Amino acid sequence: MDLFDNIKKQISSLLNEKKMSFSKIEPEASEIAIYTNDPYSFFSNKTIVGEIADKFKKRINIRTEKSSLMDSAEAYNKIKEIIPEDAGIKSIAFDGVFSEVVIEADKPGVVIGKQGDVSKSIIKETKWIPKILRAPLEPSEIIKKIRGYAIKNNTERRQFLKEVAKKIYSPPVSNKEWVRMTALGGFREVGRSAILLETPDTKILLDCGINPADKNEEAPFFGVIRFPLDELDAVVITHAHIDHVGFLPYLFRAGYRGPVYCTEPTKDIMALLLLDAISVSEKTGREALYGEEDVKEVIKHCITKNFREVTDIAPGIRLTFHNSAHILGSASAHLHIGDGKHNLVYSADIKYGFTRLYNNMDANYPRVDTLILESTYGGKPLNPSRNKSEDRLIEVLNETHDKGGITLIPVFSVGRAQEVMIVLEEYFRRGKLKAENVFIDGMTREASLIHTVYPEYLKMNIKTRVLQNNSPFSSKLFRSVDYEENSRENVLNSPGSIIIASSGMLTGGPSVAYFNELADNPNNSLVFVGYQARNSLGQKVQKGLKSMIINDSKGKTKTLNVNLRIETIDAFSGHAYRQELLNYVTSLNPKPKTILVNHGDSCPEFARFVAKKFHINTLSIQNLESVRLR
Repeated sequence: MDLFDNIKKQISSLLNEKKMSFSKIEPEASEIAIYTNDPYSFFSNKTIVGEIADKFKKRINIRTEKSSLMDSAEAYNKIKEIIPEDAGIKSIAFDGVFSEVVIEADKPGVVIGKQGDVSKSIIKETKWIPKILRAPLEPSEIIKKIRGYAIKNNTERRQFLKEVAKKIYSPPVSNKEWVRMTALGGFREVGRSAILLETPDTKILLDCGINPADKNEEAPFFGVIRFPLDELDAVVITHAHIDHVGFLPYLFRAGYRGPVYCTEPTKDIMALLLLDAISVSEKTGREALYGEEDVKEVIKHCITKNFREVTDIAPGIRLTFHNSAHILGSASAHLHIGDGKHNLVYSADIKYGFTRLYNNMDANYPRVDTLILESTYGGKPLNPSRNKSEDRLIEVLNETHDKGGITLIPVFSVGRAQEVMIVLEEYFRRGKLKAENVFIDGMTREASLIHTVYPEYLKMNIKTRVLQNNSPFSSKLFRSVDYEENSRENVLNSPGSIIIASSGMLTGGPSVAYFNELADNPNNSLVFVGYQARNSLGQKVQKGLKSMIINDSKGKTKTLNVNLRIETIDAFSGHAYRQELLNYVTSLNPKPKTILVNHGDSCPEFARFVAKKFHINTLSIQNLESVRLR
């Protein structure tokens, strides 16, 4: 901790010079906490915190000494007096460990006030530091559960952050300089993304997924890791899809207790998908890889960062997340290694093209030596028109409606579901969609509510609608499937309707149950709008599967004939198409010296194509291979 002691001395000197009252300075992972009996003096001084943050390139947290805090019951009443009624307060909870009052409201801006005057009044009157959260537009069980975890486990979390800090501020042990990456999963395949990054002093895991479409090749190759898990410095999660996070709780079950770095939306969506995976396993009679307690450990150990926020995650390694426009909160990871001796960009899953949901992805970095580039659609010279694809989707839906059939759209609950919902809602408002009932089944409702909690991650027009309490996801067009009025049985007896259900590749969840009921009727339709992985049921149906053996509701086997209309409508994918991938490399600034292609079924061919086009050393390694980057 000698490195932190030096930082601490400099901050102390600066605060004394500015005549700021403080009691102690402590590390919280890579962040710095300044404890004081007079927090208002820091928040009323417009420059001091920013000056320290800018000088040390770290987030600064002001903490009130516990002895100075107003009694929580008295503070509750005072806060209710201070905050205007139109803020729409949903809850107020006190976190004595971090001296924060967590305020959940419909309008966080009102709680903050003009130039922060309302939140500053709370600090001045009560000395509690407001942590202001946006409430979902409708009650959400998963958000309530996640936010409950946060306060309940903060005593442990405080100690955890101190332990992380010890690692981050440890001086280098070795004077050697090398960087090596090992492919543990997701190379020459789509699924189980996992990369081990090593230097002489650090070990970092980039993503930790499973392959949901292939139970025989489900887990990453963690057997090649020849060191105890407590030597793993950090896990970096780029986004919450199961093929990037599905093995993470198992890592905690096996004893890992280090940090998990991700964005705030990724943490929430990750909890949703991981808990759902347990539920799906229970319903299908398959033993889950992990339990709910393991998921809680994951969430407890998450350290969230914003896009373009630089943070130290291990000795000599700094991480910066950049928007990848794939799903809510998804990121490409930039790793600044060894004081800049090597700079790695792990693209993860990217969308370098039009999307109705998210802002354009980043392509500018301080430095890039090596790029790990996804290639899901790299093998397909495909660049579909979004406008034509949307019109085609509506055409198929209307034709099925006219025949009295039902259309099933299997979706990934996060990203594709919301993208399709926005399209349907717009065409419905314009009077071009005939169906009046779109049934939402699976996790899509909760995932959509998480979108409403983070409007700042959405495109401006969607953000504006959410802030005006006019979210497209709350349209009267959409009906959540429950076990009463909108039961699955009633949904299947609603001719002309549309069903949006997970999973997107028919690998489990309600989409499979609906498919089994709808498949034999030629008046019905099945529309694929996302990637269908190798060996998934979705890919088999897409390629012309005509019959299959299933278990009926009584557990008896029967032959299911696939007679319904099958359509694949491209342009809705959250992955970049081939030309978009090429455009991304063209726009990348600066250009990498080496590109490693992963996350695709045609990685070698795409790697050769990229190498020839850009004259950049481009490799397609296999799982279990290691590459020395420096």
